Amino acid sequence: MNDKDLSSDSWARERAGGWAAALAGAEGPRGRGPAAPGRDLPCRDRVVALLDELVDLAAPLCGSGAALAPAADRLAAAAEELAACIEPVRAHYTCPVLGVGRGGDAAAFARAAAAGFLDSLPAIRAALREDLRAGYEGDPAARSEQEVAMSYPGFYATAVHRVAHRLCELGVQLLPRMMSELAHSRTGIDIHPGATIGPGFFIDHGTGVVIGETCTIGRRVKLYQGVTLGALSFAKDEDGNLVKGIKRHPDVEDNVVVYAGATILGGKTRIGHDSVIGGNVWLVHSVPPHSKVLNAQPSPRVRTPGVPDTDEFVGGDGI
Repeated sequence: MNDKDLSSDSWARERAGGWAAALAGAEGPRGRGPAAPGRDLPCRDRVVALLDELVDLAAPLCGSGAALAPAADRLAAAAEELAACIEPVRAHYTCPVLGVGRGGDAAAFARAAAAGFLDSLPAIRAALREDLRAGYEGDPAARSEQEVAMSYPGFYATAVHRVAHRLCELGVQLLPRMMSELAHSRTGIDIHPGATIGPGFFIDHGTGVVIGETCTIGRRVKLYQGVTLGALSFAKDEDGNLVKGIKRHPDVEDNVVVYAGATILGGKTRIGHDSVIGGNVWLVHSVPPHSKVLNAQPSPRVRTPGVPDTDEFVGGDGI
């Protein structure tokens, strides 16, 4: 770079054409799903605002009193905004894995999906009421259901998931994943919108929880922080590409508790109902109902001042 090229007061505008051409050349082919040239998908800020409104409408005790019995005009506005965000995704975004996206009557699809979602709000709210009750009854530190609804990251992540998952069921692409990742960034809880989760679900503390796309979770399941319900391995096709759209994550039946730091992996792994999975357990096979899975009790070594060490492993200054 020649410093004399930057001496003009209009140096940035003089170079902007070159920057624009370089970026256009670096964009590459559009075959893997971006919007068509010159057409915009809904921006992140717009999806954030939409998600906040849908969660406020769906989640009991989370928003204003008006959200508990919203007026018809508010519901109509939410449906119209949801359809307005779905339509450009349907028109200009392609999902190579599922083979759906561009084409057809995008406006008609968007309106049908938005109407279907609003039709589902009572069922979503009923499930969230059970989630709320599970959070209050399952945490001795919870002082009220209102406290759980307004402050617990696990309940918020679950509310977002129920919104995003229903949109997945309605065939909406991209938006559900954007919503789940917004919840991930806000809470540290990563729930793929494809996961199926029964009512009465509670994540206590929450930080570091991961629930994979093909996971199914039954009724009244409780997870603690750091739990992973993930994939054991990733199958590849003959060209070495990851095979997508197959069962990769475990199934957890009703009334299961999974304690902090446990890792349960694999699409063939099934946790039977009324089981307890202890903290920091690593599990890659199924267990029958009413199981208790625990690691062997560790044997911590205690050093006391003035008492000679009898264990040669604990020599010197320690760690």
